[in-house]
Amino acid sequence: MNGREDHAQNPPVALAETPRPGLLSAGDYTGGPLGSELQPARVQPGNGAVYRVGKWPTYTAELAAGPGRDATLGNCSMCHSVTYITQQPPLPAATWEAEVHKMIKAFGAPIQEATAKEIITYLQTHYTPETRKE
Repeated sequence: MNGREDHAQNPPVALAETPRPGLLSAGDYTGGPLGSELQPARVQPGNGAVYRVGKWPTYTAELAAGPGRDATLGNCSMCHSVTYITQQPPLPAATWEAEVHKMIKAFGAPIQEATAKEIITYLQTHYTPETRKE
């Protein structure tokens, strides 16, 4: 028997016919013939506390206007989205300084010291608990 005939005679069955409250939905990962990938059976949405994970936003966050914005946008977005700056709780000024130095020392961000100071000042001016405008 080939994989298609076997699959037709023994179709995969979802692990649960209805989602269990409070749990993530799971599919059936039954093994099939080598080289085949069986997809989990679709589970229809039901009532109860079933959580689904959505897509990460695909937009680029808008940074606050001010001196250092272009340096922050240009340097930080070389490695990660500036959404990391805007969608987290505001950080204390000392933490922003430590974060920028961590990006340079631990992750190898190619940022000159003068530019790093400009970025730190910008982040401390706009994204601390004391300065961030909701």
